[in-house]
Amino acid sequence: MANVVSEGAAGRSTRTLRAEAALRTITADRESPERVRRILEQALVFAGAAFAAVYTPSADGELLYLAESAGVPRTLCGVRDSYPAAGRAPVAEAHRGRPVWLGPKDLAAQAQSRRVPSRDFFLAALPLRHDGGGCLLAVSERAHGFDADDRVCLGLVADAIAFPAPSSAADGADLPPGGFSLAMDTGRVRVDQQILDLFGLDPDDFDGRVETLLSLTVPEDLPSLMSAVEADHMTIGDRELEFRVLQPTGPPKWLRLSGRLVPGGEGRPARLVGTVVDASTLRSDITDVARVQRLAAALATAVTVRDVGKAVVAALRRPLRADRIALAELENDRLVVTVLDPPEPEAWPALWRAEWRTEWPDAPVRTMPTLAAALREGRSRIWPAGSPLEDTLAEVGPGGLAMLPLPAGNRMAGACLIGWDTPHDFGADERALLTAAAGLAGQALMRARAFDAEHELVGMLQRQLLPRRLPRLPGAVAVARYLPSTAGLELGGDWYDVIPLPDNHVALVIGDVQGHSAGAATLMGQMRTALRAYAVEGHPPDVVVSHANRLLMDMETDLFATCCYVDVDMEEGFAWCVRAGHLPPVLRHPDGRTDIAEAEGGPPLGVVRQSDFPMSPLRLQPGTMIALTTDGLVESHEADIDEGMDRFARQLSTADPAHLGQVADALLGKAPRSDDVALLLMRYDGMAARPLRESWTVWRVPQAVGHARRFTRRTLRSWGVTENIDAALLVVSELVTNALVHTDGKVRLDLTLVNDRLRLAVADASPRTPVKPTSIGWEATGGRGILLVEAVSAAWGTLPVSGGKQVWAEFALRH
Repeated sequence: MANVVSEGAAGRSTRTLRAEAALRTITADRESPERVRRILEQALVFAGAAFAAVYTPSADGELLYLAESAGVPRTLCGVRDSYPAAGRAPVAEAHRGRPVWLGPKDLAAQAQSRRVPSRDFFLAALPLRHDGGGCLLAVSERAHGFDADDRVCLGLVADAIAFPAPSSAADGADLPPGGFSLAMDTGRVRVDQQILDLFGLDPDDFDGRVETLLSLTVPEDLPSLMSAVEADHMTIGDRELEFRVLQPTGPPKWLRLSGRLVPGGEGRPARLVGTVVDASTLRSDITDVARVQRLAAALATAVTVRDVGKAVVAALRRPLRADRIALAELENDRLVVTVLDPPEPEAWPALWRAEWRTEWPDAPVRTMPTLAAALREGRSRIWPAGSPLEDTLAEVGPGGLAMLPLPAGNRMAGACLIGWDTPHDFGADERALLTAAAGLAGQALMRARAFDAEHELVGMLQRQLLPRRLPRLPGAVAVARYLPSTAGLELGGDWYDVIPLPDNHVALVIGDVQGHSAGAATLMGQMRTALRAYAVEGHPPDVVVSHANRLLMDMETDLFATCCYVDVDMEEGFAWCVRAGHLPPVLRHPDGRTDIAEAEGGPPLGVVRQSDFPMSPLRLQPGTMIALTTDGLVESHEADIDEGMDRFARQLSTADPAHLGQVADALLGKAPRSDDVALLLMRYDGMAARPLRESWTVWRVPQAVGHARRFTRRTLRSWGVTENIDAALLVVSELVTNALVHTDGKVRLDLTLVNDRLRLAVADASPRTPVKPTSIGWEATGGRGILLVEAVSAAWGTLPVSGGKQVWAEFALRH
């Protein structure tokens, strides 16, 4: 292959010579199914490319398909799986024989056509010099793009790819050891004998269906496997993952799948081809630049700073055979360490331990001048064993230390320290891996830091909007729990509330605002406040929910909310339930039976302005537990919501209602938590002393006040009340007179006696609250009524009631 590697080294740079040697080794192994991918990886190592790919023409020659790729995910570079061969894209131009070199300005000019990556990149497209056509595409993120040596190395890579390669991996005719070929349309798979041995299958027992192999894997690993064997979840390029297969005895066996999706073209189905090997026998190989790909993929899904640290540790410690890795954020003059591996304090320098102030330590940069200098320079530094370092660094890596500044744009996001206990030899490939990892980790760390800040802000907002504590209830006990999702980037809009109402009523509320964002959390707070306000105004449950629906419609938001509102009469053991697109309550009866309440429901709030929200009755015996929850507790990818509700009811039936807190914790401990969860439990015990109540409708007649006084006297005598009768009659006279004189509409007098406390209340249709005068002259003929009520009663006040108000006064009776 004289066209791949020049025999004359004169005039070539050291990097070019090293690239030629590496490519010579790879192309010599013509039978390797990984040949093209390994060649592309050399573009990452020797030409500084962030992404490299090979495009080959379809059978009809109309399209250029992405056949192989290496580097960061292609979506980060903005390239497509295919381009028209006759188009003007750089891929098509190179396929027709013209090399293309584009810089940021060129890319900006072509951005409207979306045929090229964003203008932040440099792009190279080189033709493959063989009869089949196609091209090499490379993308660089470096500020200077591709220099002269880079261009020479890319030419060597293009020549190496054009060198004839075996066809067995492409067409699946002759499978390599441990190889497979899966037809994406039928699910039929051809496998090598080694794969059958790994799965413990006899060739005579294998039916050629991929489902047969999937049935032998650990269920928890199926989602990742399904993403690899279903065409809808795949794009052209490499796929690599590890999974477990069940064994007749002992723990499951770890296997590693390496494959790529090959386009069919001309009506032929796409195929997934690759190998499956025993992962327990694999040797860590730091020269494999595919580890940079895996790190990029892991960092793409890392949402928190700790997730970034864990991804870096997983990608570097084992292949580098390092003894310890620390990743830290740079905040002013301190390194706030987020991940230590190993986590034991004894594994780290004594000064670090002395400075630890929280769960994760803060390492002062001032105590490590060598590290501070490396951070200022912004480049990776490697110190072999015996290098003169301050104790705080020497103890991290007595056998060798690598320090990676983590750059992100024009600032430094943090640093990564990698240490070895025994003398370590740093090779060129290892240095390249460290440099590539540092750039990827720095960008991911900045994204994660922004996420953590937003997550904390939204979390603080949500904690402030939810009740700090639940009220003490007459004849009942309530507990509530809220847990954010363990997946996704933002908090949601689940909420709960317990609202004490007059006459020993209690409203239980649970709801869920659509979406997961700060907007959803804010709207949650607004809906909780609105429902509470409408409830304390004295409206019945259906009116409360209807008002909340109209309010949400008037807010003109794109979000909607579901809600379940239960008004419980603690005296009677009776409740009315109103549902607005939400899950019904679950009742656990004293004998352990559970029922999912058959409560008729209306649409979610904010969907239809004129909606009916019917009320459904619930009968509660003492010892009954009411459970309200959001769908995050009962719905998952594995089970629909009906199955989840049945499971939730079964769990409640076995719970001990005497300890509601433990019941709530147990229910949440078994939740899948792919969504945030709100849970509200109330155990109805019944009131030990039921109040005595009587009411009187005050008619607007001249003798109205006298009738009210006579009713009050008769009622108090029938209850056996003999003290404070005169004071009570005076209060009734004043309150009834004020209602008749200053309001219109109906007036009602209510008397309540509970626990030696007498309550007199007069309700009218006016929302205006009586005002106590600050001063009254001797010549004034009115205004003393409220002063008299305050003087003779133990307490007085007003409450809103269904558009009007209730003025009340209480008397404490002696035993």
